[in-house]
Amino acid sequence: MTAVATEALSCSRCGSQLAPTLLSCPSCHSLVHLERLKWLTNEAQTFETAGDTTAALEHWRLALDLLPAESSQHPAITARIAALGKALPARAQQERTQEVERVRSRFAGKGGKAGSVLAAAAVLLWKLKFVVVLLLTKMKLLLFGFTKIGTLLSMLATIGAYWALWGWPFAVGFVLSIYVHEMGHVSALHHYGIRAGAPMFIPFVGAFVRLKESLRNDWENAMVGLAGPLWGVGASLAAYGLYAVTGKPIFAAIAHSGAWLNLFNLMPVWQLDGGRGFSAMSKVHRLIAAAALLGAFAVTREPMCLIVGLVGAGMAFTKPSREPDARIAAYYIGLAWVLAGLSMLSVHAARVR
Repeated sequence: MTAVATEALSCSRCGSQLAPTLLSCPSCHSLVHLERLKWLTNEAQTFETAGDTTAALEHWRLALDLLPAESSQHPAITARIAALGKALPARAQQERTQEVERVRSRFAGKGGKAGSVLAAAAVLLWKLKFVVVLLLTKMKLLLFGFTKIGTLLSMLATIGAYWALWGWPFAVGFVLSIYVHEMGHVSALHHYGIRAGAPMFIPFVGAFVRLKESLRNDWENAMVGLAGPLWGVGASLAAYGLYAVTGKPIFAAIAHSGAWLNLFNLMPVWQLDGGRGFSAMSKVHRLIAAAALLGAFAVTREPMCLIVGLVGAGMAFTKPSREPDARIAAYYIGLAWVLAGLSMLSVHAARVR
C-alpha cells in the first residue's frame, strides 16, 4: 500500500498543527470545525422553525459528525435527533389532518346540505391529490436506483442468475421485488436525513444499501429496517393485482416469493430487518411479536411464520432496548400478518389456476 500525503491543518486558536481527521485540538481542546458547526446549527434550527423536519435532521446529523463524542454538545444533539425522528410520523399526520380540516371548513361554511356535500367532495378530492402526489414522489424515488450504473449492472447479473433457474419472467419480477424492498430502506433513510447510496445486488444473497453515516438510536434503526418489508408488501400487492387482472400464475408466484422473502427478513437475527425491529422492543414486546407470528402460522400454515416466531421467542431473552416503543412492536406484528396473508392468498391463487 502506498502512503498518501495529506495536508495538515492548523488550529485557529493556538496555531497547533492538526491531522485532517481530528475534530478537536489536542493542545487547547477547541473545536476544529467551530464555524461550520455554528452554520449547521443555525440552519437546523431554521428548518425546524419552518417545519421541515427532514432537512433539520440532515443538518443536525452533519453537525454531529463534526463533534467529538466526548464534547458537551454531542449528547444534546444526539437527543435532539432522536426526538425529531420520533416526532416525524406524528407531525406528518397532524399536518395532513389540519389541511383536511382547512379544506372542509372552507366549503362547509356555505351552509345547508349543499355546503356539507361540497365539503365532503372537496376533502375527497384533496385526499386523492395527496395520494397522487405521494405516488409520484415514490415513483421518482424508485427510479433513483436505475440512474446508478452499479445498481443496474448488479441487478442484471442477479436477473441472469435467476433466469438460468426459473426463466426470465420470474427472474425479472423477483429481482424487482427485491429492488422495491431495498428502496423502502432508502426512502426511510432519506426521510430521517441520513445519507445513503443506491442498492447493490448479490446473486442468491439479496441486496444491500450502503449507509454514508450511522444510525443514531433504536427508533431510527427499527423504522429504517421495517421500511423494507413495508415496501415489500406494496410489491407483493402489485404482483397479486397483476395476477387478479391477467390470471397468469407467474404473478401469483412472484407475489408469494416476495411475501416469503419479506417474512424471512423479519427474522430477528444479525442485520436482517427483524433484528432492527427487535432492537427497539422490550422483552415483553418481543414475546408478543413471537406469539403473533406463531398465531399467523396457525392460521396460514406458512412455515416461515413458524420459523420466524420460534427464532423471535429465543431472541426475546437477549438484551432489550433501553428505550422500547410499543409502536414498533405493533408495526412489526402488522407487517408479519399482512405478509403471511399475502403468502397464503398467492399460493392459493397459483393452485387454483
